[in-house]
Amino acid sequence: MRKFVALTAGLIFGLGLVVSDMINPGRVLGFLDLFGGAWDPTLAFVMIGAVLVMAIAWSMAGTRQQPLFGGQLPGPVSTLIDGKLIGGAALFGLGWGLVGLCPGPALAGILVGGTSVLVFVIAMIVGMGALNFVNRA
Repeated sequence: MRKFVALTAGLIFGLGLVVSDMINPGRVLGFLDLFGGAWDPTLAFVMIGAVLVMAIAWSMAGTRQQPLFGGQLPGPVSTLIDGKLIGGAALFGLGWGLVGLCPGPALAGILVGGTSVLVFVIAMIVGMGALNFVNRA
């Protein structure tokens, strides 16, 4: 049941990305273009909507003793700020700013995004594999 719920949530998330046109790198790059005269606030509205939905979900989850669909509730989030966190955030931001894609929209748009999205997803998979290789060494 948990896998079905996770799959359904992922499909709803992907559908939301497609409907809001966040699979279009031009939307993201337009949002990041604050001073170029082509600023597009669409992403801000999508983020506000996502934060509101998540705030409601977290407030509902905070009253529960057990997860709705079994398993365990997650433990406390780490507050450690280290080189891996800063480096990962910097790489994510750099890639997002240069290409206009992050993993969620790239996966949601892989069928309609054309060659550039496919190249991004392949590079992302190679990068994740390289990280796993380095972490094992």
